[in-house]
Amino acid sequence: MPWLELRINSTREAAPTLEAALSAAGALSVTLQDNADQPIFEPALGETPLWQDTRVTGLFEADVDTRQVERRLKMKQLHWHVVEDKDWEREWMQHYHPIHCGGQLWICPSWLAPPDPTAVNLLLDPGLAFGTGTHPTTFMCLQWLAKQTLTEMSVMDYGCGSGILGIAALLLGAQTACGVDLDPQALLATRDNTARNGLVPERFPVYLPHQAPVQPVDLVLANILAGPLVELAPKLNALVRPGGYICLSGILATQAHTVSAAYGSFIEFEPPLQKDEWVCLTGRKPTK
Repeated sequence: MPWLELRINSTREAAPTLEAALSAAGALSVTLQDNADQPIFEPALGETPLWQDTRVTGLFEADVDTRQVERRLKMKQLHWHVVEDKDWEREWMQHYHPIHCGGQLWICPSWLAPPDPTAVNLLLDPGLAFGTGTHPTTFMCLQWLAKQTLTEMSVMDYGCGSGILGIAALLLGAQTACGVDLDPQALLATRDNTARNGLVPERFPVYLPHQAPVQPVDLVLANILAGPLVELAPKLNALVRPGGYICLSGILATQAHTVSAAYGSFIEFEPPLQKDEWVCLTGRKPTK
């Protein structure tokens, strides 16, 4: 069954009122989007920012009485759009293709044949969890991993999402990995992708943060956001053994100094990697 969308261009100030009005008029969902290429990368804790030019979109069933909705909104010249009924949860799959991360490492959608069967092919279906390799923050971590010698290393993937980084480390030679995430859906996705790549669960157990092991490892991977990375600095530092490595991502270039300063007393950082407006910080913990 098709659906109907009502799209209204709004100001930041009027958007919440429009959102409430659309909900009251029977919208099944209401979406607020940037309408003028004004991205908001990382809001402050507790802040729900909106764009100065905001598009408010209400989704309705196809048989909705559009005239009644328009009367309720008290607005003229509204434009309705037909939305084709699709499996939206999986619609993105047709646009997701194998990604070469460097060296022998490829990230391959599990429903497509790898371009190079002899390469290190990580078969991935992220489900509802973050981490496909397409975002610059994840891609830079994968690029860095593809250049490392990970043989026999122990790894922690903190904020594991789909499990992409921990699984990549294992396929590149790490002995064990450990995944940590706040989202139970992420833990499920990591378990599924671990099995999808022929790895036994014991090599990549996953935990909620309060259940995670505390023994130091050879490499900590954390692709989250700058704010949590700063807050977690003492904890993540304690998880890196002396002589071990850390890879931090999810950081805007403007935030790199703040994050590196939070770790600077115990990590010796390499020059940052950068892709678009994002950076990835990598470094080593001194042995003394």
